Amino acid sequence: MHRSIAVFALFALAACGGTAQDDAAAQAAADSAAAAAAAAAAPVAQDIVATAVAAGTFNTLAQALTAAGLVETLQGPGPFTVLAPTDEAFAKIPAADLEKLLANKEELTKVLTYHVIAGSVPSGTVATMTEAATVEGRKVTIAVVDGKVVINGSATVTSADVAASNGVIHVIDAVLMPPKM
Repeated sequence: MHRSIAVFALFALAACGGTAQDDAAAQAAADSAAAAAAAAAAPVAQDIVATAVAAGTFNTLAQALTAAGLVETLQGPGPFTVLAPTDEAFAKIPAADLEKLLANKEELTKVLTYHVIAGSVPSGTVATMTEAATVEGRKVTIAVVDGKVVINGSATVTSADVAASNGVIHVIDAVLMPPKM
């Protein structure tokens, strides 16, 4: 609809004997209106939790977020940056240890919030950092090794900049454990 108004304006201007400069301005307006219409029609990204669940590779993370009572928080306005371990990353934890962690809400909350950085931190920024403060309170170390971003020397970012309506997800291949105090 916006495009048709801009095109009409272009034709009206041409019919009135507008200059090439006027024609260029009208065309720019038409292009701008078309871009605005396309943006309005584009799907809106889902929140971090919905984005992770839709991916289908974060079932254990979703289960852990539910057990810790953090789903609503990560559905909030944010923005958040989540270092999201895949199901394969959680599978590296011995089954008995994972079961014990999932049953301990306090410890689980510490582990999960250690995967969250306040604010939206895109990969271009992450790659320039040496550390980042987590929501849990302690820092993670960041290094670029052979062109890959590595967190705490053990978790590699396998997919970066997964957009969500309230932040960004960087997929990692290991679960980060906060250091003992």
